[in-house]
Amino acid sequence: MSVNNPIFGTIPRQSAVGMENEWVKMFDPPKADPPTPDVLVPTNPVPEVMAAAGMQTAPPIAHTLERQLMHGMTQRTWDNATDLVFFVFRDPTNPTASGGVYPAPTTRIPRGAIFHGHTQGSGPPPHTIHWHGIEPTPINDGVGHCSMEIGDYTYQWQPNFIGTYFYHCHRNTVQHFNFGLYGLLPIMPPDAYFATQKNPAIPIGACRDGKFRTAANLGIIRGPTGGEVPIDPGAGSGFEGAIIANPYPGFIGGLLTDPDPLREFATNPHAMTVPYDAEAIWVLGDRDSAWSALADDARATFPAFGPHPGIDDDFARKPGRDGFFAFNQFNPDYWFITGVPVPAHRGGTGRLPNQAVIPAELNSGISGTQVPIDARIGQTILIRCLNGAYDVIEVTFPVDVTIIAWDGRSLGVPPFGFNHPYFVPAGTPIHMSVARRFDCLIRSDSEVHGVATVKFLSARHGGRLGTAPVAVTAEIPVNIGPAATGTYSVSGSAFSSRTGEALPGVSIVLNSNAGSQTAVTDASGNYSFSGLVNGRYTVIPNLAGFRFSPRQREVTMAGANQSGQFFRGRAM
Repeated sequence: MSVNNPIFGTIPRQSAVGMENEWVKMFDPPKADPPTPDVLVPTNPVPEVMAAAGMQTAPPIAHTLERQLMHGMTQRTWDNATDLVFFVFRDPTNPTASGGVYPAPTTRIPRGAIFHGHTQGSGPPPHTIHWHGIEPTPINDGVGHCSMEIGDYTYQWQPNFIGTYFYHCHRNTVQHFNFGLYGLLPIMPPDAYFATQKNPAIPIGACRDGKFRTAANLGIIRGPTGGEVPIDPGAGSGFEGAIIANPYPGFIGGLLTDPDPLREFATNPHAMTVPYDAEAIWVLGDRDSAWSALADDARATFPAFGPHPGIDDDFARKPGRDGFFAFNQFNPDYWFITGVPVPAHRGGTGRLPNQAVIPAELNSGISGTQVPIDARIGQTILIRCLNGAYDVIEVTFPVDVTIIAWDGRSLGVPPFGFNHPYFVPAGTPIHMSVARRFDCLIRSDSEVHGVATVKFLSARHGGRLGTAPVAVTAEIPVNIGPAATGTYSVSGSAFSSRTGEALPGVSIVLNSNAGSQTAVTDASGNYSFSGLVNGRYTVIPNLAGFRFSPRQREVTMAGANQSGQFFRGRAM
């Protein structure tokens, strides 16, 4: 900051005289709201797929995401000691997110789709949305010093890499980020969501082979001369020798330039990807409850501009514990894992509940994504972890993991072929600073019943490894058990939305990673599937001349029958 500070003695500081507009823009940029430059036709299928599934209304603008900020939300702390104020994103087209949620809804986009995000700012300015790790044009990047303040603007970009990113407000970032204006932004394979539009029997977010996939350079790929090149993340990882991207008989997909065997895309959409059976999202957050008291008057922490901005601005006599910015004394006393409170005070240890599933409506339509891990032996589990806290994080797993990506970029996947996935044995700490992400895979051939520990290292001590005290320790249950023996069922009915009468003869498709099966509703409109193991299923009705609401249901089997899966049909 260009202000004379006695601590630096006679070191000259550049005057801001003549550049006052630029200085003030740091705090109150103009609401320019220009039309999106070089606008393209959006192709993102996610809003339409979610609307067809009954999870949101039809998007006002085709293929366009709606996000509004900043909206206040108050949440009582786990110990009922105080109310925390959150600043949140909301989606007016999504009833579940219309009032705002923390963290923001997980936003997924297929790689290569043209993304449009229509944003509106409200509340005390300024605001932007920064798409962290994406590579758009500067005006669409949302970095505060490069972008205008948004009141009504449509961001445009096209993702080029499958991986885990996130989005957040990048104005007054210290306050807005910590108060909750951020959400996860996974980039999915190119055929995700498009596959569901083409074939409604495919679960939302899955690829055209019915499997959920992410980028990874594992197993055996075809080398530049046509020979097979083994990529081994390490002995004991559980992924040695696996042939990745081979859903089609007689075809080994590996290189990103391999042709698409179905000729639907320019290249094979599954090249250098790995299928997974279960997914967990860990968004790590911390809050200083003292900051909430300043939420209603955040501008009180800004400096008072003097006649010569940057030279004689008044940084004194401002709220705060040291007469400077109120937000420079960060001392968190509450912590969260993907919005789930860590039930512990400063210096303690808190364990999350054994089960917490992210609603599909807040997860771009994908059901069954977990926080604590509950999976089966032999399943491939993907964990996406974001440090949204200002503490340095230390994560330790009770089971071996394979790290396949950092900060959205998959290790060993071109053009980043100079690195590779690596094996992390159980009990080995993994460290990450604020805004960093890692993706890892777990596959265990034996039962695991333990906890992953997430240690928040105190930001007040710089988060230095080995010297900073542990502010709090969160325990996330990890349970990997034997597969069920096929004793559960899914059942429901179909009826007319106009008359309430039963609809016989409706074809009901039950889809899972293990395959599909079909039942037909009887004279009473009832159907049933039995002999099902624990896992994630999609139930889809179909009857010529009828449209159903919801279009499909996502069901997670977890040791109990799932009844009452009904559908309302309306003649077209």
